[in-house]
Amino acid sequence: MSAMITINLLDWREARREARKKRFLTALGAAAAASLGLVLLVWYGYDSAIEHQNKRNRFLKQEIAEIDKQIKEIRELEKVRDNLITRMRIIEELQQSRSQVVHYFDQIVETLPEGVHLTSLKQDGDTTTVNGIAESNGRVSAYMVNIDDSPWFDDPRLVVIKSVDQDRGRFAEFTLTFKTVAPKPGETANGDADAGNGGGGDRS
Repeated sequence: MSAMITINLLDWREARREARKKRFLTALGAAAAASLGLVLLVWYGYDSAIEHQNKRNRFLKQEIAEIDKQIKEIRELEKVRDNLITRMRIIEELQQSRSQVVHYFDQIVETLPEGVHLTSLKQDGDTTTVNGIAESNGRVSAYMVNIDDSPWFDDPRLVVIKSVDQDRGRFAEFTLTFKTVAPKPGETANGDADAGNGGGGDRS
């Protein structure tokens, strides 16, 4: 039996084009797969970075909220402190005012010499205005000296003085003002007032 002879009827050029086409398609698929992988890798990297930044943002927001809460608590404590300080100052002022009122009226009595009687007294801030009747002008002068010598009073000023007839006698009707001051350290109200009364004992 004779051997069969195989004859290739396909054009060799066509076969070569098919082979090149397959290789191109294979390379194109590989390039597409690589590009897709690169895109997915970059996307995953960006997504991870965004998620990491979001976590940091959430952490910062929590910390800021905690700090805001602490600041609010501090402000509330500052308000409480300011209120306490204000109350303490008011209490101190009331205590000082009470003490000053006692000294004020004590000095009003202590500085008043014999022969002088007050008919009215008005206090406006640190200024006191008094109206009174004295046995003579000299008694008014002695009263002003006593006021000037007092550590609680200062700057006596005679506003008006005039002679009036009353109960078969002649008297000096006067109006004067003086300032209320705090005594200097080491001064005593009683000592100065007693000295004032000694000066007021002289009848003019």
